[in-house]
Amino acid sequence: MADKKELIKNIDFSQPVTLVDLVDYEDGRVVSRTLAAKPHVNITLFAFDKGEEISAHTSPGDAMVQVLDGEALIHVGDKDLTAKAGEVVVMPANVPHSVAAASRFKMLLTVVKQPVGIQGC
Repeated sequence: MADKKELIKNIDFSQPVTLVDLVDYEDGRVVSRTLAAKPHVNITLFAFDKGEEISAHTSPGDAMVQVLDGEALIHVGDKDLTAKAGEVVVMPANVPHSVAAASRFKMLLTVVKQPVGIQGC
C-alpha cells in the first residue's frame, strides 16, 4: 500500500476519527487543515476564533459548510444566515459569500467543482 497515492491526507486511515478534534482553536486566528485538494474537490477543516472571518469571495464550485462546533454567520449573495453545530449551508458556485465566527466555531468545507471538459453534469 506504500505505492498507492492517497487522495485524502492529514487524517488517519482505517480507524474511527473524531473530525472536530483534527483542528484546534487559536486565539485571533483562523486555522485550517486540508484533507483533500484535487482539481474537482477540496475538503478542508477550519477552526475560527470568535470574530474571525473569511471575507467575501466567490468559488468556481459549489461550497458546502458543515458546522461541527459553535455558530457561524454566513453571507451568501443577498442572504445573511446563522448556522450552528449539526447544520449545513450550501453556497452556489460563482455567488459571493463570506463566513464569520459568531462564537468560536469549527467547520468542514467541501467544494465540488465542475470537471473540465465534461458538459451537462
